[in-house]
Amino acid sequence: MSSSHYYQYTMRTALHCAAGSIIRLPALFDGMGAKRVVLYSDTGLRQAGIVDKVISVFANGASNKAKLVGVYTEISQDAGCESVNEATAFARSVGADAILAVGGGSVLDASKGVKYSLQHGASDITELLQSGIKLESWPKAQHSAIPHIGVPTTAGTGAEVSPVAVFYNESLGIKTNLVAPFLEPDMAVLDANLTLGLPPSLTAATGMDALTHALEAIASPTSNALTDAHAFHAAQLIVENLPKVIERGDDVIARSNMLQASSMAIDAFGGSLNAIPVHNCAHAFGSMFHIPHGDANAALLPVVMEACQDFYRGKGRRLAKALNLPQEGDDLELVHNCIGFLKDFQRNIGCTTEFSRWNATQDKKGEIVVAIASDPAAMFYPIPADAVSKIIQAVS
Repeated sequence: MSSSHYYQYTMRTALHCAAGSIIRLPALFDGMGAKRVVLYSDTGLRQAGIVDKVISVFANGASNKAKLVGVYTEISQDAGCESVNEATAFARSVGADAILAVGGGSVLDASKGVKYSLQHGASDITELLQSGIKLESWPKAQHSAIPHIGVPTTAGTGAEVSPVAVFYNESLGIKTNLVAPFLEPDMAVLDANLTLGLPPSLTAATGMDALTHALEAIASPTSNALTDAHAFHAAQLIVENLPKVIERGDDVIARSNMLQASSMAIDAFGGSLNAIPVHNCAHAFGSMFHIPHGDANAALLPVVMEACQDFYRGKGRRLAKALNLPQEGDDLELVHNCIGFLKDFQRNIGCTTEFSRWNATQDKKGEIVVAIASDPAAMFYPIPADAVSKIIQAVS
């Protein structure tokens, strides 16, 4: 952690955390002055009954002024720009003045895209974005005044509290990043009951996504005291609780710990955003082969650390502390210990370790190299060519 550089720290989203806390949604929207709420989710969550649970909360709250006026469950994987545009048109068609997002990272990010489009009077979000990454700052960026609540159904992306959204631009074939103050929901409701039915494979992938956020925050050259507070605790909670929820998916306490860790991890990640080589590679593989982001990070985390050891040099004790490992000894040896631990952790939770099922093969190496170098994250830390080759060989 650097103690001398300038940094700015903000966490604007108010968290409401308890099993069963979705019951408060109508009252929370009332408190923000909302009248007409549109609910965004995906088809999988509708089939799983999660969407109906949320709808019933509004149906039972007859005395509330905030009413649910529309439900849109066609959000695509990777929050495609076309999907965002269709969701925005739906919000306008039902006269919505507030947004409720229930789902994983794609749904939560898509809801941010809808809010951003409504705020700027756009029907095509690609017209508001630059090709790779768009950064806005306050005071030029202003609050939209659209009440917005995020309800995560996975403990991974932390998108319910981050002022960042990633959209897949179908026409360009790349993921576009939008970073702007007030993009994040005003409130997040962390209800562990909504995650109890999450299958082990998805639980593992999303949990590794959150762990990657925490560890990249800890390794960041611009980490600070406040991001460390969340990053270290998040990583330790994940190491302790992810195996528990893999073994027993109905462990509501461990599920709640994972949701809180996910929110803390992304907050630390965003507050120390700088060199993120794991995410750099995950974005590239994800865009090329449509690999879910959690699976991409799950496989790449120890692989990238092993290939980019020069980057992690001097951070061994910090990483060991985050993973609840002994912190005595040579620093580079501690980095090796962390890599070994993460490989064992992968096996213990049964997460993705390579990308063969998505046809990410060695014959596409040249395209992968270009994708990694072209990702916006590469501007913070261009991964050396020899390290890129090792990474591709390890997961292809």
